Amino acid sequence: MRGSEAIARILKEEGVGFLGIIPMNTLEEAAAIAGIRPIVFRQERVGVNAADGFTRVMNGKSIGVFSMQAGPGAENAFAGAAQAFADSVPILLLPAAARLDRVGVHPTFSPSRAYDEVTKWSQQINLTERIPEIMRRAFSRLRQGRPGPVLLEMPGDVLRGDFPDEALTYGPVTPRRSAGDPRDIEQAVKMLLAAKRPIIQAGQGVLYAEAWDELRELAELTQTPVMTTMAGKSVFPENHSLALGTRSGTTTGHVAHFLERADVILGIGTSFTRNHYGANLMDNMVLIQCTNDVEDLGKDYDVDHAVIGDAKLVLEQLIEQTKDSLGAGQSVDGSETQAEIATAKAAWLDDWMPKLTSDEIPINPYRVVWDLMHTVDQENTIMTHDAGSPRDQIIPFYEALTPRGFLGWGKSTQLGHSLGLAMGAKLAAPDKTVAHLIGDYALGMVGMDIETAVRENIPILTVVLNNSSMAIYSHRSFPVATELFGAKSTGGDYASVGKALGAYAERVEKPQDVVPALQRGIQANKDGQSAVIEVISSEEQTFSMRGAV
Repeated sequence: MRGSEAIARILKEEGVGFLGIIPMNTLEEAAAIAGIRPIVFRQERVGVNAADGFTRVMNGKSIGVFSMQAGPGAENAFAGAAQAFADSVPILLLPAAARLDRVGVHPTFSPSRAYDEVTKWSQQINLTERIPEIMRRAFSRLRQGRPGPVLLEMPGDVLRGDFPDEALTYGPVTPRRSAGDPRDIEQAVKMLLAAKRPIIQAGQGVLYAEAWDELRELAELTQTPVMTTMAGKSVFPENHSLALGTRSGTTTGHVAHFLERADVILGIGTSFTRNHYGANLMDNMVLIQCTNDVEDLGKDYDVDHAVIGDAKLVLEQLIEQTKDSLGAGQSVDGSETQAEIATAKAAWLDDWMPKLTSDEIPINPYRVVWDLMHTVDQENTIMTHDAGSPRDQIIPFYEALTPRGFLGWGKSTQLGHSLGLAMGAKLAAPDKTVAHLIGDYALGMVGMDIETAVRENIPILTVVLNNSSMAIYSHRSFPVATELFGAKSTGGDYASVGKALGAYAERVEKPQDVVPALQRGIQANKDGQSAVIEVISSEEQTFSMRGAV
């Protein structure tokens, strides 16, 4: 067999169900013959973003894979890899490359070298006979420890080289987990129970470990409020009486209320990256960090205590230790805490309700977020967002109720990321409604891949906020350019674009028309058709609790 066939058979062994591609590297044909569905994208980074979304929703059980042409294909995919790296998402990138005898010859592009800073592991398959060995190492890195993208550069002569059929003996990599040191667990519980105003910060590591039940049990056992990171949003039901919401560049009023008064933060499955609301407040708190990656420790904060281990196993240990420490039949009274959360949440929502239910024209984007949340079936919907204003507007107000019912992201903020993310999520969960909120400028970067969603039968709901002003980077930010050179706002008719690409599409200009249009878009999805709902929105410049205090 050829080297490309050996790679395809190993991908099949590892449970890979689809291969995102822009063709012409010989792997796509071998993969199709092996039973792996090839999906042709119009732009490489959108395909990488789709692999990202697929992996998130599959929780790593199946890895998203994207394969690129040599040279420009690998060059174009870089932004998608950088996004996955920033958000710690395990995807496999398989770029073709020039023959081995062209390595180091200008202008030959080397993906394994160029991607080294945005991957967990970046390597060249330098001999056809080494394919099983190097693929095993790749999947070991994808399935163990802190997640992240892995890249394997495939030189043309390696792909076309001969590999003996009988030499291909390969078994799927089994994930391995480790629990925390019992002494560290004991100390963590002692510190948590001694705290006067503790908070649990839950990150994406809890989602990957599928430890949402254990997180909820620990929170209820200790009556500790829970806030999530952006990537961790949805791991704790945000309608729960102990839920504070998501701490991001914008956040909820009850996150702000409790974070400004907290004395201890127990971080689980989070890197404690210094960003977003309350970043400086945490310098003065007792920090307990539970992570599976020792490189997280001391990265941005001098943590007071740490537990190294898998989030699910560590949470199980924390629960058992808490029960032992409290004693049989004992519990923590959380009535005052729950009442305080409810009061803070109600006051915050009261302040924002005029925008959330606004009848202004152009339509206020917060009205779109509010109507969107109350129109979809939240239990059976996966929601995500784009960078910039859509992210800052939806994160605080959209309540995530089920694990992976919301895909939050943003340590890197690639405009247009949400389109591919939604497509990948739909591939992973075909029976769910998958929607994404995106701005007009972002859709202008990636919108042609709506045709991919149509052609490949991946029906998603695209909700476009079109304010023709680059939102937070509005024309008011460039007064000199406006005055001297007549700079104009961006524009476009995105409903017409969506329709031309084969999607069901509507343009909405009145607030009362938002919900009916969303309902028709959702029905189109159920009928197997992608939908684009373009909302002509205002240039809203007010954000909830924006800033890193």
